[in-house]
Amino acid sequence: MACTTTGFRSLPVPIVQLSLEAVLRCGQSFRWTSYPLTPDLDDEQPPTLTHEYRFCLRDRVICLRQSRHALFYRSVFPEQNLSAAETTLREAETLTWIKDYFQLDVDLPKLYDDWSERDTVFRSLRSRFSGIRVLRQDPWENLVSFICSSNNNIGRITKMVHALCKTYSSPLLSLEPPCRALASAPTMTAYHPFPPPSALAAPEVASQLRSGPAKMLVDERGAPETWLLSLRDMNTIQAREELLKFVGVGRKVADCILLMSLDKCEVIPVDTHVHQIAVKHYHFTRNGLKGKTTMTPKLYDQISKRLSDIWGEYAGWAHSVLFTADLKAFSAYGLHEDHESPPISVAPSVVSESERSTQEPGPSSKRKPGSTTESGTYWQDEGTDLFERVKRRRRGVSVLA
Repeated sequence: MACTTTGFRSLPVPIVQLSLEAVLRCGQSFRWTSYPLTPDLDDEQPPTLTHEYRFCLRDRVICLRQSRHALFYRSVFPEQNLSAAETTLREAETLTWIKDYFQLDVDLPKLYDDWSERDTVFRSLRSRFSGIRVLRQDPWENLVSFICSSNNNIGRITKMVHALCKTYSSPLLSLEPPCRALASAPTMTAYHPFPPPSALAAPEVASQLRSGPAKMLVDERGAPETWLLSLRDMNTIQAREELLKFVGVGRKVADCILLMSLDKCEVIPVDTHVHQIAVKHYHFTRNGLKGKTTMTPKLYDQISKRLSDIWGEYAGWAHSVLFTADLKAFSAYGLHEDHESPPISVAPSVVSESERSTQEPGPSSKRKPGSTTESGTYWQDEGTDLFERVKRRRRGVSVLA
């Protein structure tokens, strides 16, 4: 029996504004868990809802599903028997978090139009890689995750971050998989919030995990997470200088944090991979030579400036699309045309009239400066038809990698 959206609320966000399948797998965040939903095998059309994505905050687990026309969400709390008023209040908090985390105030197709006018390379990719936007993450989690990213790929970082949470953060709650038809999935999965700075600041922990920033923040800042959030109010140069003071944070890691959690939408994190993109697609050369080159500060600035001149104010966002398009796991992404499907209906008692009348995200507005495990299987798509992938994976659970 196929899964439904019973118990979920609806937000009218078309897939051109947000593609969960791409955004949650392209190396921005590493804690989302993906469950394939059981399709109706009698239906010859590709399924409208293919996966459920789960993410553990400190007080709730967020569950998301997506159709071509809408985002479906619900929250699960450790407390039992919440009143109707309390449930409504908390779901409103969840909606606020979703809009902020995915930055739904930014009109993504409008940005795609702008980048397509500026860049013929982007224009050739936009139809395949629509819906890729930059997340607005918690700066503390973002900082630690990208310190773990040194010399690692997305799969390894994902495993490290999940192991970190399991080891240094108590489980908030446990949940069954979304479809009991997933016979091979664990009966219950424990969800752990990301550990706070105090949990990683102990000397014995810091020495094992390269978590020097945690100890430094706790020692020097009375409220370390609040201080990190205050970097959003600094200009890019000042915020970068503060981040570079941490052990394990170089220019590229600092720029990832600036882009993905500190509202610096113009910042382009540059590494060897981005250098190769600049050479391959934008004829970038240094001293007349193409190919592998040591990433010096001067070269980093040259690549960043070259790409920023092409893409403009939201250059970091455009970079994320090109970066995703160049990942091996996305080599066949978007090659198969999706069949158009009507919007999924949701139980009237779940979706309020105000939610039904909510408009699509408005125009862009710049922010003010300011292997099998207990949880499932780590995987990367090899690029097969979406419907076939869902049918093959309907008996498994995956942690996004």
